Amino acid sequence: MPTKHIFKISEVVSICFALMLLALPVQAKAPEFLIQADDVVRGDPKAPITLVEYSDFTCHFCKKFFHETFPKLLSEYIETGKVRFVYRDFPRGLGSPLRAADAARCAGEQNAYWPMHDRLFNSDGQFSSENLKKFATELKLTQGQFSQCLDAHKYFPDIEKDLKDAGTLGIRGTPAFVIFPTKVPDDPNLILIPGAFPFETFKEEIDKLLNLHSSSNPKSPASS
Repeated sequence: MPTKHIFKISEVVSICFALMLLALPVQAKAPEFLIQADDVVRGDPKAPITLVEYSDFTCHFCKKFFHETFPKLLSEYIETGKVRFVYRDFPRGLGSPLRAADAARCAGEQNAYWPMHDRLFNSDGQFSSENLKKFATELKLTQGQFSQCLDAHKYFPDIEKDLKDAGTLGIRGTPAFVIFPTKVPDDPNLILIPGAFPFETFKEEIDKLLNLHSSSNPKSPASS
């Protein structure tokens, strides 16, 4: 007999919700927080397309995205100057999620945001203060500065702001992604991808925006 798959009502609702939001253009003026002066950008800061990830270092599906999809995005779009990547914090609770997010920002004070970001996603998810300080030592950070920052919970207010900003976009879980033209003041072409979808999903939506950019900027390097 064929295997029967039984879904809870909440699971069906979640699946339908994700399908409805997948690649959904947001028909409104883009919120100003999508581009911030203090963004730590991976890739060319002037790349024509921006990909913002709202994520949690303790989230299983966020880790899945980092290991399975992100490397392809990195090589095909980010390192080639087509996409600027920005990571925003969406900790799903207090304790480890919040400490890990704070640790990445504290490492950023020593120009090591992305190395710490990668280290956190390559860990076993044990984010005690002691372990986070060990990661800082591995990355050859100045331990005193890092420890002082972490112990003071210095970036908790900024992390809370990320959470609130995500809420205004309708984001309720992790990971969630927003893709849009980098020049966004009056551009409604925002695309929301709610979940750790495969690389092909991101590729399709990024290519659509790159084609729009190329048609309006025929001499742009991104069109080559």
